[in-house]
Amino acid sequence: MIKLSEFKYSIGKDQIAEFPADPRDNAKMLVVDRESGELMDLEFKNIVDFFKKGDCLVLNDTKVFPARLFGKKEKTNAMIEVLLLRELNKEDRIWDVLVEPARKVRIGNKIYFDNNKFYCEVIDNTTSRGRTVRFSYEGDLFKVIERIGQMPLPEYIKRDPNEHDKNTYQTVFANSDNLSSIAPPKGGLHFTEEILQALEEKGVRIARINLTIGQGIFEKIEVEDLTKHRMYSEEFNIGREASEMINKSLKAKKNVFAAGTSVLRALESSVLTSGACKPNRGWTDKFIYPQYDFKIATRLITNFQESASPQLLVSSAFAGKETIFKAYEHAKKNGYRFLAYGDSVLII
Repeated sequence: MIKLSEFKYSIGKDQIAEFPADPRDNAKMLVVDRESGELMDLEFKNIVDFFKKGDCLVLNDTKVFPARLFGKKEKTNAMIEVLLLRELNKEDRIWDVLVEPARKVRIGNKIYFDNNKFYCEVIDNTTSRGRTVRFSYEGDLFKVIERIGQMPLPEYIKRDPNEHDKNTYQTVFANSDNLSSIAPPKGGLHFTEEILQALEEKGVRIARINLTIGQGIFEKIEVEDLTKHRMYSEEFNIGREASEMINKSLKAKKNVFAAGTSVLRALESSVLTSGACKPNRGWTDKFIYPQYDFKIATRLITNFQESASPQLLVSSAFAGKETIFKAYEHAKKNGYRFLAYGDSVLII
């Protein structure tokens, strides 16, 4: 049995990054050679040196929206936090949300926003904190959310979100047509337009796919036996152009770099029996943990992940548990910054 407790580690509060590196590519980058176990201390801007002509970089171009709203409960005026998870029905303006404090929010309650200009009504309970709500706003709700919402920074970042987070908690390659995620692909946060341009000039193929990062980003694994864990399903889309780029690199025996664990999950949900990547659109609940045999990606760009998280399990599967934990110990001793706004890990 592969035990969850084997993937736990601890860090001090001062090792959790509260703010991103500025500029983005000034972040440190720990390079992990999974064959030799060698570790290299570099900066993210050095990543271009690890690509060769004909390699493929796969990016998740999902865009984060400011999904955290604060409203007042009808009659009592109690302040309620509403985290928008997923739009269930556009026409009827129905959403899945998380609420806090949950004990105050019951079916039939209305929560008012934007100086009482509109409200949402609770129509169902889904989990202890989860609710299904219907919004009264009949215009473009996303425009209002962009104005009044806050970026949904993780709970371990203790400061309040600010306007800068709307740019920094977002990749430079995020596509506005894919405005649906509540977290960015963190492995892509350190890329700049200059790095992407340098890679293209080097002859690197850049394939853009989409996977919506939703409620699963907050989930804690509750079972000790990892074979019994079930992931939340997430919607993804790998277009024909992206799959052709990936397959050209695979056929030429070049490297395929996945920028983030969300990219890996989408790719591994789209493998043909031949080992190629197929164009694919749908939902994936794929849960990757050691010992997993990856079919497409040969390199992984990621961050230092939370203890015992699904994302840490992906990294451990890709590099090997012992190698990853050795790398994390090295990072702790050498001033690396951890988690969403932290430094980068390149596994080769």
